[in-house]
Amino acid sequence: MRVYPPSQQPHPLVTNLLINVDHVGTLRNAREETFPDPVHAAARCEQAGADGIVFHLREDRRHITERDVRLLAETVKGKLDFELSTEEEVVSICCDVVPDLATLVPERREEVTTEGGLDVTASRPRLNAVTDRLYDAGVDQVSLFVDPVPAQIDATAAVGANCVELHTGDFAEASTEADQREEAERLAAAADAAHEAGLRVHAGHGLDYNNFPLFRETVPHVAEVSIGFAVMARAVLVGMDQAVRDMRATVANAQP
Repeated sequence: MRVYPPSQQPHPLVTNLLINVDHVGTLRNAREETFPDPVHAAARCEQAGADGIVFHLREDRRHITERDVRLLAETVKGKLDFELSTEEEVVSICCDVVPDLATLVPERREEVTTEGGLDVTASRPRLNAVTDRLYDAGVDQVSLFVDPVPAQIDATAAVGANCVELHTGDFAEASTEADQREEAERLAAAADAAHEAGLRVHAGHGLDYNNFPLFRETVPHVAEVSIGFAVMARAVLVGMDQAVRDMRATVANAQP
């Protein structure tokens, strides 16, 4: 197990911004075209200020393809986050390309997007085996995508991951300001617990230009965030470069 001791994890002064390019693949595949290309989009994101790129290679290949994965591994200059299930073929591909970060996520074919975090407590043997396999392949950081629940944080550390990605969907989807603040406090408690367990804290799902400031002022220890849909939706209207710069500024201005 590789861990970052709490004593070596001060509250990050800067939160890294990783951009998810899955939806570029969704648009391309909707017409069975060769464009727009997620690989080209990733390069534009980095040029506009992203600290890295995220993608999810799903079992059904609904957006990102193996071709995309291998080209992203060759061309991304910053951090590369490979999101994956524990399905054997996808794990093998991840071990082959050796990204900077592998994030294990739940996956159901009928879902539109990832719905909730992993149930680590119910899947510890399989997650433990996959985590060890990723480390053995040379992946430096292994993260589990979980709901902000203490039992899941503890199980993530027990499995051997050295990072955790907190699912921010409930925070993002809260219908009132009071509910959103309550969810932010729940995320803050989970981030504290993860930090104490020696886990590097990541976060993602539904974060956008409007809700990020409250998230950042409330939730400590967040080293990086993964944001995709909000940036891609804005890019349709203002262009990719401007959308990424706007999110980069939002993240930078919200630093504690």
